[in-house]
Amino acid sequence: MLAEIKGINEECGVFGIWGHDKAAELTYYGLHSMQHRGQEGAGVAVSDGVELKAHKGLGLVDDVFKNKKMDQLQGRIAIGHVRYSTQGGKGLENVQPLLFQQQSGSMAFAHNGNIMNAYELRGQLEGQGSILQTSSDTEVLAHLIKRNGQGVNEKTIGDALNQLGGAYAYLILTENKMYAALDPTGIRPLSIGLLEDAYVIASETCAFDQIGATFLREVLPGELITIDDDGVRSMTFAQRRQRKLCAMEYVYLSRPDSNLNYVNVHASRKQMGKELAKEAKVDADIVIGVPDSSISAAIGFAEEIGLPYEIGIIKNRYVGRTFIQPSQELREQGVKMKLSPVRGIIEGKSVIMIDDSIVRGTTSKRIVQMLKNAGAKEVHVRIASPAIQNPCYYGIDISTRDELIACNHTSNEIAEIIGAESIAYLSEEGLERAILKDRSINQGLCTACMTGKYPVKKDHEKEMPYTSY
Repeated sequence: MLAEIKGINEECGVFGIWGHDKAAELTYYGLHSMQHRGQEGAGVAVSDGVELKAHKGLGLVDDVFKNKKMDQLQGRIAIGHVRYSTQGGKGLENVQPLLFQQQSGSMAFAHNGNIMNAYELRGQLEGQGSILQTSSDTEVLAHLIKRNGQGVNEKTIGDALNQLGGAYAYLILTENKMYAALDPTGIRPLSIGLLEDAYVIASETCAFDQIGATFLREVLPGELITIDDDGVRSMTFAQRRQRKLCAMEYVYLSRPDSNLNYVNVHASRKQMGKELAKEAKVDADIVIGVPDSSISAAIGFAEEIGLPYEIGIIKNRYVGRTFIQPSQELREQGVKMKLSPVRGIIEGKSVIMIDDSIVRGTTSKRIVQMLKNAGAKEVHVRIASPAIQNPCYYGIDISTRDELIACNHTSNEIAEIIGAESIAYLSEEGLERAILKDRSINQGLCTACMTGKYPVKKDHEKEMPYTSY
């Protein structure tokens, strides 16, 4: 279960709206729907056509805006961000949107992803006289756009984006324009919607449902979209590659009611469970799932194998995702606070426990022990994704193989470590069958953390001392 990861950069969400009198307020609601993508900070930047204003803070969306009157953020264009950061970049100065105000015009940035060559680019910019104010890789793009006094337009943004390596979804706001861009491989999710006459852009389509917007289409890999008084324009700033949307968005990160690249998250997770049941059947009495992201897979597994699905673990709704906590000690305490066994369901039963993933094994060990303390006769663990065996350089902060239990132990060893009778994983082929509806250039998965097949190449062993999103 990904609660074990020490930090997930991509667990950020971006939202933007152009052409609505209540742009800031709708952005607040859009961010609220994507609160699961980051709980360390949130912010909104808004334009009234003359100037940009921003409000941001540390904590949940409600905490950041509880004392802020929305009439103080007047304007018909807005972008927003919910944030999770890596260690070392937790200050308010790194909370987005980042706002840059200059005599020649202001701009605000919201970013989801990880710029792999940001460290090198920062060095180049500083060598040319740029003074960077944050430890965020997001700021690099602003300086690349404005280098040598350039203005903000499609060409300067496209030229700057072409210098970036990695995974990113950007929203850029000026006084009278909003831009959206997706990396050439499309590793991050980004969609366009319509609310009456207003255009909406968000990391997940659940944000459209929250405000009553209609989904229009996905932002394409390598695409730069401009929205202004003349309408919507699209240009390709980089050669489009085979799309490799992050598989962990489907496995764990996104809300089940979101559609990513035209595939519903709940439906794909349910199918992962069905595929897993075909590959790793086991005799048992009941099937349970670890709340929340494993529930869909558990339902699919139970349907396929013909066993009853039961609610064997209850989640405390007032405790956030444990991986969001800023220290391992607090994450471990969060597991105890967050999950409770339903003794009347699992006592005396042989249980198949479905989880979305396993990283270090510490959380899985605690859950298995919790189930056995509640009377489970046997616990068979089934993981609805392939084993995570490799670092991710596109947003998930798994920096070394040393912390990955599947990289250092066999399945039998892992079962013994976590106290389960058995453990089995979904195959890569099963994952792809569950998610991909066709094999065109429009659909594909990044499974680098599982398979070691990196769609964007880099010197992967180099430490990157900056904050990413």
